[in-house]
Amino acid sequence: MGKSLFANLSPANKYILVCCFSMFVVNGLYAMVLGPLLPYISNEYNLSDTISGMLLSAHQAGALVAGFVAGILPFYMGRKLSIVLLCTFVMVGLIAIVLTGNPILLITGFLFTGISRGGISNFNNTVVTEVTNGNAPAINFLHSSFAVGALASPFLLILGIHIAGDFGWRLTALVLVVLVGITVVMLACAKIEKVDKAARRAKLSYKFLKDRHVWYNTGVLFFYLCVEAGVTGWLVKYFVDTGTLTSGYAFVLASLLWAVMLVGRLCVAFMGSKLSRKAVLAASAVGMTIFYIILLATQSATLITVAIGGFGLSMAAVYPTAIANLGKTIKHYPMSIGVVLVISGIGAIVMPIVTGVLSDAFGIWAGMSAIIAAIIMMMICAGLVIFDRSSLNAE
Repeated sequence: MGKSLFANLSPANKYILVCCFSMFVVNGLYAMVLGPLLPYISNEYNLSDTISGMLLSAHQAGALVAGFVAGILPFYMGRKLSIVLLCTFVMVGLIAIVLTGNPILLITGFLFTGISRGGISNFNNTVVTEVTNGNAPAINFLHSSFAVGALASPFLLILGIHIAGDFGWRLTALVLVVLVGITVVMLACAKIEKVDKAARRAKLSYKFLKDRHVWYNTGVLFFYLCVEAGVTGWLVKYFVDTGTLTSGYAFVLASLLWAVMLVGRLCVAFMGSKLSRKAVLAASAVGMTIFYIILLATQSATLITVAIGGFGLSMAAVYPTAIANLGKTIKHYPMSIGVVLVISGIGAIVMPIVTGVLSDAFGIWAGMSAIIAAIIMMMICAGLVIFDRSSLNAE
């Protein structure tokens, strides 16, 4: 995001961006710590891989529901009150996870964390797009802030375990409750524009559904989220269960994945218009395919580390690029971001449970291998985006 863009914003809009970036850091922290937490929760409560997969899917289901609801609530509750309400769900969810091993309550807790994640994602993508007039580097900076939180999440867990031992994973969850509370206070102080109720009918239009470019980018997001949810949710458990790596090194690789994603997103953000979105999508799809196959095909710690680095770098720009591709649609049809996030979020729900079921039936390697199909489908959808010239959203 260029200096000129930030300098031209009003103080109120600058503060709103600070709130959005801060929320996404915390969002990344709690969303991506769930994968590293999973082995501890599973051992503590003696859960099967299928139930563990259901927990991850419940988180994604909550994000899907909130992605749609968050697009409607502001018309009735106002933007500020609706996002504050949605943020409180993760606090309740994390406390439930800490206090109980009951599978139903655990699933509900993970569902609640997803509701907050989806609500924040919808709010941030919409507000940053509006405030910056769809500026692609700004959107990349937004998603880079998520990567900062995701990068730090395994280290937060390691610190919690170092301080409190067996209680460490619970301490980590409680720290996250406090951090979410801080962002809620920040939001309460923001001057956020109210939704124009007189324009509700226009804003609730679904005319964008006729644009095939919207569907192509939604396909990219759907299969990308399949991959992201599957890999980030199961990566640590995969390495630990197969005995390929120690849990400590697996945590390091989980952070490395997000570190290179952060670097990739910042590079795309700084380079801005110098990079073709279509070229970025093409390179990302090919890179993800190659590096993920290497990741599963080797037991060498060195090669795995290289593969994780290459895979994370390849993943970096896919989500923000697909969102930026839809910039004009989001601006003219605010309901579009909710619909896109809901449909694409189904992928994030399906993949973790598919991985868990296959893991119980055939072993965890088989479960992780299923993610290759999602990567290939993402590549096909990226190809459709690249060669489609019909839409006003296209480059």
